[in-house]
Amino acid sequence: MSTQRVPDHTALLVRDFLPGGTLPVPGAEALIPRINHYVAQFENSGAPIYFSRDWHPADHGSFRARGGPWPAHCVADTPGAGFPALIPLPGNASIISKGTQRDREGYSAFDGTKFAELLRQRGVQELWVAGVALDYCVRATTLDALKQGLRAVVLIDAVRAVDAAPGDGERALQELMDAGARVHSWGHSQHESRSHATGRAPAR
Repeated sequence: MSTQRVPDHTALLVRDFLPGGTLPVPGAEALIPRINHYVAQFENSGAPIYFSRDWHPADHGSFRARGGPWPAHCVADTPGAGFPALIPLPGNASIISKGTQRDREGYSAFDGTKFAELLRQRGVQELWVAGVALDYCVRATTLDALKQGLRAVVLIDAVRAVDAAPGDGERALQELMDAGARVHSWGHSQHESRSHATGRAPAR
């Protein structure tokens, strides 16, 4: 992948995932080289890097045992809440823990955290978002970034959708673009990148 300049006043947010966990996103492991590429670009540019993670209490309201839609996942202080070993965290990266309250879902990295304050302190005007899942946490975080007055960019070669219902990823991406988010990729055409983001093969 080629080296490109990171725009001024831009930060990178990597939404966490752990392939093989209790709530895996199909094909997410294929994103690791692309995410590492973006992390290296931002690190080399001295630009802010953030990693967000679900950090749920054991009785979080989103869990099926409490009537929620998901299996228990990303329980605080367990291996399932960790970051993949194949994505090394730079020393200057900041970690945003979300979903820490029992009765608050916390899909967005802005929800119940100090993320917006941290971005303002660093003078960030544009947020690039990578990771999973496009149709849940990436979607919610990107919409909240726009509400905060930030420019938001979805790195469509470095996100992936759950697609619990067929087409959820495509619909989420369209919603984000309609809301004002831009899409970007390094080393892929936009058509190919959309297929990566939604887990579909590009049309031939």
